[in-house]
Amino acid sequence: MTPFGRRLREMRAERGVSLKDMAEAIGVSSAYLSALEHGRRGRPTWLMIQRIIAYFNVIWDDAEELQRLAARSHPKVTIETAGLAAEATELANLLADEIADLSPEALRTLKAVILAATRRKP
Repeated sequence: MTPFGRRLREMRAERGVSLKDMAEAIGVSSAYLSALEHGRRGRPTWLMIQRIIAYFNVIWDDAEELQRLAARSHPKVTIETAGLAAEATELANLLADEIADLSPEALRTLKAVILAATRRKP
């Protein structure tokens, strides 16, 4: 599941909306919406995000959060390390090899360390 898919599912659950009803309302198939929630589809298009924002009638902050989550929700990531330090290539490969075995707590810790090192917001 992607961060965007998790939030989408939470929003549907909070409002008591079925997958079928939402899919019909935004003009996609239930299968597509399910795949989007489960991370079996790439990140949603800008238009799809706008349809979802309109469907849920979310306010600015929530709309921006959905857009941010969508940007970080491509389930297959390629990391280009050509021209970077050897440590960058080693880290990218280590993460690729070990990510499936990391606990949710370890993932949150790594995310916090990276964000702190780059001084970015979560």
